[in-house]
Amino acid sequence: MQTKAILAAVLLAVATFAQTTGGERYIGAGLAMGLAGLGAGLGIAIAGAAAMSALVERPQERTWYLIFLALAEAIAIYGLLISLLLVL
Repeated sequence: MQTKAILAAVLLAVATFAQTTGGERYIGAGLAMGLAGLGAGLGIAIAGAAAMSALVERPQERTWYLIFLALAEAIAIYGLLISLLLVL
């Protein structure tokens, strides 16, 4: 749930700073990347801890655990793309 709130804050920052022409868009790009990285880090920490616990019980399901970690990492990639769109 916290990741969704962070993503909503990032999107709000992007929408706010997208219409400016000065240095504000660089602040928005920094916020987008920083908050997305923070959200991805939290998501990977939670999913990674759960995956390590589950890996002990069911090692044959390790592919699913990696997929869950990749889904959490996608948030950071979205933040990077948004920040690049703001800067360029």
